[in-house]
Amino acid sequence: MFTEKQHPPNMNSQQEQQVEKLKELGAQIRQVREEQSVSIDEIATRTRIQARLLVAIEEGQLENLPEPVYIQGLIKQFAQALGLNGSEYARAFPTGQQTYTIKPSWQQIPSFNFFQPRALHLYFFYLLLVVVSISGLSLSFFAAQRPSEENEEQGTVQEQTVEEVETNDPQLATTDPSPDETEASQDSPQESSVTINVSIEADSWIRVTGDGEEIYEGVLSSGENRNWTAKEEITIRTGNAGGVIVEYNEESPAALGNSGEVTEVTYSPSQ
Repeated sequence: MFTEKQHPPNMNSQQEQQVEKLKELGAQIRQVREEQSVSIDEIATRTRIQARLLVAIEEGQLENLPEPVYIQGLIKQFAQALGLNGSEYARAFPTGQQTYTIKPSWQQIPSFNFFQPRALHLYFFYLLLVVVSISGLSLSFFAAQRPSEENEEQGTVQEQTVEEVETNDPQLATTDPSPDETEASQDSPQESSVTINVSIEADSWIRVTGDGEEIYEGVLSSGENRNWTAKEEITIRTGNAGGVIVEYNEESPAALGNSGEVTEVTYSPSQ
């Protein structure tokens, strides 16, 4: 027996349109996420959005989400975390014109009416919260990199000190290496390392692994440039191969693939 799909009795035409559009957008986002083999928990960690809200977006469960203006922001972050155009996805979700009436307990006192919140105020507060969260993540990322750079500088200073002591002490001095040995020592760092330069032409999610360890994961914006170095190999996985341009071993820069394509490429010194 065919059963006609029904919406709750109190749902108007605007809400029905929002439900249908949310299901359509959620299905597209879920398909991309599954193609990239990314879990809901991983997206929740990247965006700091609760997993239950991400699931509600994919399932088109409007009743489990906040006001439409906030749903737009959640959809934008969800899509950007997968390397998609978050702004385009957000604009596709209709918010409609809604009026909010807030009646505080002190409504009878006229002098306190200016404290009544407005939806626009809440929207700006939400944007401020998102900016602060992103800034905190950036500071944490650079703070994590700084100790490793300081350790490298200390190691270089120690190596220079040892070389000076060996040079000044006749007992520690050694014969000069032959030209062949000098050329071999100069060539060995280049043969045992790999360096790539990456330019972003369209917003893209990228995961970079060097020598089996993850060295970067996140969404890079159009116009950004990054470079990474590893001893044995570097692997790049992206959700928008057409927007990622890679230059390797002084070869001409080239895109990793087609726009919107999920691609993974490994670079090694012998490549």
